Amino acid sequence: MKTRLKELRARDGLNQTELAKLAKVSRQTISLIEREELIPSLLIAVRIAKIFNESIGDIFFFEEDE
Repeated sequence: MKTRLKELRARDGLNQTELAKLAKVSRQTISLIEREELIPSLLIAVRIAKIFNESIGDIFFFEEDE
């Protein structure tokens, strides 16, 4: 799964710790998602989408060959 999380954090001036607090997860969870080593649960994906005012599909997506 690919993610635009790092790009959106930069756009909104958030660091991983700040985003983690807003999303009610650990900073390590945000780091793992950004490195594409963890697929977020639906609950976490919804929280993140609301923070950035984006749809889940615009933040998290699969490439054609995945």
